[in-house]
Amino acid sequence: MSPVGLCFLFFFSVLVCHWEPVCCYANGKVTKACGSMKPHHGGASGQTTLSPYQLQTNTSTFSPGDQIRVILSGTSYFEGFLLQARDAAQPESASAIGSFTLTNPDRMQLLTCNNHQGSAVSQTSDARQTEVVVIWTAPQDSPNEVQFFVTVVAHYKVFWLKVPGPIIYQHGITPHPHQTTSTHPTIQPTTPSILPGPTNNLLLSHLYGPAEGYVSFALSWDTWMGNDDVYLCIKDEDRVSVSAAFVSGRTYPEDHSQSGLSSVSWRLADGSIQCRFSRPVKLTNQGRFDLDQGYFLFLASGHTQYGEIRKHSRQPLISRDRKLITGPPQVLRGSRSPTIMKMHGALMLLAWMLTGSVGTFIASFYKPDWPNQTLFGQKVWFQVHRGLMMLTVILTVVAFCLPFIYRKGWSTDAGVHPHLGCCVLVLSLIQPIAAMHRPPPDSNRRFIFNWTHSSIGIFTEILAVATMLLGVGQTSLPLPSPWATSVLIGYVVWVASLKVALGWHSQWLCSIYLLSHMNTAESFVAPVFFLL
Repeated sequence: MSPVGLCFLFFFSVLVCHWEPVCCYANGKVTKACGSMKPHHGGASGQTTLSPYQLQTNTSTFSPGDQIRVILSGTSYFEGFLLQARDAAQPESASAIGSFTLTNPDRMQLLTCNNHQGSAVSQTSDARQTEVVVIWTAPQDSPNEVQFFVTVVAHYKVFWLKVPGPIIYQHGITPHPHQTTSTHPTIQPTTPSILPGPTNNLLLSHLYGPAEGYVSFALSWDTWMGNDDVYLCIKDEDRVSVSAAFVSGRTYPEDHSQSGLSSVSWRLADGSIQCRFSRPVKLTNQGRFDLDQGYFLFLASGHTQYGEIRKHSRQPLISRDRKLITGPPQVLRGSRSPTIMKMHGALMLLAWMLTGSVGTFIASFYKPDWPNQTLFGQKVWFQVHRGLMMLTVILTVVAFCLPFIYRKGWSTDAGVHPHLGCCVLVLSLIQPIAAMHRPPPDSNRRFIFNWTHSSIGIFTEILAVATMLLGVGQTSLPLPSPWATSVLIGYVVWVASLKVALGWHSQWLCSIYLLSHMNTAESFVAPVFFLL
């Protein structure tokens, strides 16, 4: 055999002698590890530092047949886990007790340990997560004391082996201390962790939203931002900070801290933020609200920059009335836009997309129609035009006042929209005032009024269109984007095109009909129906 072959044979022999089987199951099918709960990840022995993961239950006592909620959570991600319940008096026994029920079958699965179906839970993939919630059902032959254990894999060789969780006791059993006897490094059992709830004078809150920056909710005495109790989940790169704050006005939240919060956990996955924390129903800190009273609930989200929140681009979702959040569960209904602002937008659109447009069409193209008919002593076109334009002015005045009633003053966050709105209102009021002082039709100065009245009308329409386009994007009136803007632009283009076409029609065809003394009413009725 050649020297190269001998070297290869020697290397292969050494490799075989030191071969160690590796059983890595990213899909969580780890029934081989049911007894020891130890993953076979390249011979790794597990971490000896304090585990960043913990187990919690929603009760400390039970009876056979009871269903117990068990939560695995942590301050950092984990990729795998194996959860079991065992006899607290014999924690080293390989026998799992009871059975589990899944709350999220896509992320977790049941395992059969010791021929006991559903006696353990593991992950279905190595997708990162920070919280797992399952339901454990106590068997009829339950021991007096049951303790939960979990092995958590942060990443392949980085795992915490058989982390002890809370001990729960059958009703009537007096708890007593337990000692840990183990051949591998473990952490001493902690006091039972009980999921807080209103009966424990604690409130557990879950917050979920898009992971573009931050999600938050606030408790308020009214539907206005200011003097509110705020809770925030803020994304900072690959971490999330959970904090409470106070808003004294329409300003940046003050006093960011976790003061008063406990059992804080978070998760970043699937493009969303999930946060969980508890806080007492009553706090001595005056900046925090007592939760045994009713409040308006605000929900908001927005972007962050270097871990600092920025102003939300959309109006917060606000509950319709005050709610007692420690009361019975219910589905809350709310709106991002108050009714009074919806009325403002609807009246303005009605004024300038319907009554105003039809009124100017009548004055521009229908003067030759119905020459021998009158309405209340005036020509038909004039009465229809005057009626529609007065209705436009009334709608504009009413709609103009509504935002001031809602804001209780001038809006500083609406850009140039309110400034243009003021211009539209002033020009709209000038038109009827000028019309009341117009000279007679046979006056030498009549052409001055005609040109001025027509020019102001056209300019007012242009300003109204610009104001509406800016109003569509206001946060206090959230409309579907970009559809709302596209529909409005399409309508404006259609009306402008129709006016150009009718103007050409009037210049080149209408004169022929008028000279031949023909009744042209029928040829001009169609555009109104097209406009409506």
